[in-house]
This record gives sequence, C-alpha cells and structure tokens, in this order.
Amino acid sequence: MIENELTFALLRLAVGASMFAHGLVRLPKLTGFSGWMVGQFEKSMLPKIMVLPFSYALPVAEFVIGTLLILGLLTRPALVAGGLVMVMLIFGAGMIEDWGAIPSQLIHAFFFGILLSGLQHNGYALDTLVKK
Repeated sequence: MIENELTFALLRLAVGASMFAHGLVRLPKLTGFSGWMVGQFEKSMLPKIMVLPFSYALPVAEFVIGTLLILGLLTRPALVAGGLVMVMLIFGAGMIEDWGAIPSQLIHAFFFGILLSGLQHNGYALDTLVKK
C-alpha cells in the first residue's frame, strides 16, 4: 500500500535527519566534542582508552547513518548500525547517571526497531533503484 510506503519514508527521513544533524554539527568541532565527552566520563567506570575513540567515531557514525537513511541507501545496515549506536549511548548515559538523556535515546532506538521491522515498506528509497 502506498500509505505504508509513505509512512515508512517519512519516519525514515525524520530519524535520518536527527542522526544527520547530530553528526553534522559535531564534525566541524570534533576535537572539542571529543574533549567534552571524555570529560563527561572522567569519573565513570569506563576507561579513557574506550571513551576517546568512541568520542571521535560517534559524530562520523551519526552523519553516515543519517545520510544513508535520508537517501534510503543501505537502509537495513544503517538501521542496524543506528540501533547499535543507541545501545552504546544508552549504556554510556547509564555509566555517568545521565538519566535525562536516556528517554531520547530510547525513542531513537524504538524508531530504529520499528523501521527495521517494516523494511518491506521501504519503497521511496535508493535501495529500490539499486535492486532493479
């Protein structure tokens, strides 16, 4: 049904725009973002050797996942990657007791799951052109 494809496309675009924007605004200030994140985790159980590489990879992952979702390209891998990023963010927020961040991350994780379960409705996407 065209309504299911349209609904899927709008939700995919919304989640993609959120991820894209998160990455886009952080990439130009990557070193500053990394320093901020490392500082947030100074008193956590997570060692700096784990936080530092993640702090640099996160904006890149957000930007790439967002771009892929907006385009509807490699949608399934992008959704899986996005869901895994949310799991890591939720875990990290728990490690620093940032309970206020978790609802937003859970909402993103929920929508990644909804999109993944409805992937058969991904009609308005570059994936459909690549399959032909």
